[in-house]
Amino acid sequence: MTLKERINEDVKAAMRARESRRLGTLRLLTAAIKQKEVDERIVLDDAAVLAVIERMLKQRRDSIAQFAAAGRNDLVDAEQFEAELLAAYRPAGLSGEEIGAAVARAITSSGASGPADMGKVMASLRTDLAGRADMSEVARIVKIRLTGA
Repeated sequence: MTLKERINEDVKAAMRARESRRLGTLRLLTAAIKQKEVDERIVLDDAAVLAVIERMLKQRRDSIAQFAAAGRNDLVDAEQFEAELLAAYRPAGLSGEEIGAAVARAITSSGASGPADMGKVMASLRTDLAGRADMSEVARIVKIRLTGA
């Protein structure tokens, strides 16, 4: 079963169980997937669906930070619920050692020697680690390794 099929089955299950919060979040996700398919005139595979999920998770994390700063705990709770539900569709995350090893491989394979080569390293890592690691954390690790700090 593809990821998109699994999401559609979960929408049906949420409808049957009358779980309105869960259903609303899943409908937002399916709408984002369909919008991307219509915009690009393609059928998304699992990797592209994961990219949509990652984008939505990043939006939720940003919203949580802004709502927390404004003292809106009710909105923080709603965004956290959505983020947890979306995160459940991501594959198992990589450990710190696995991320470090992937960064080291990418640096050597791209021939990167300094901070100016960070784009090349991140481009190769984006395809390898998409959906399995927080790319902002990966970027921080790459920057540290390339600057020698």
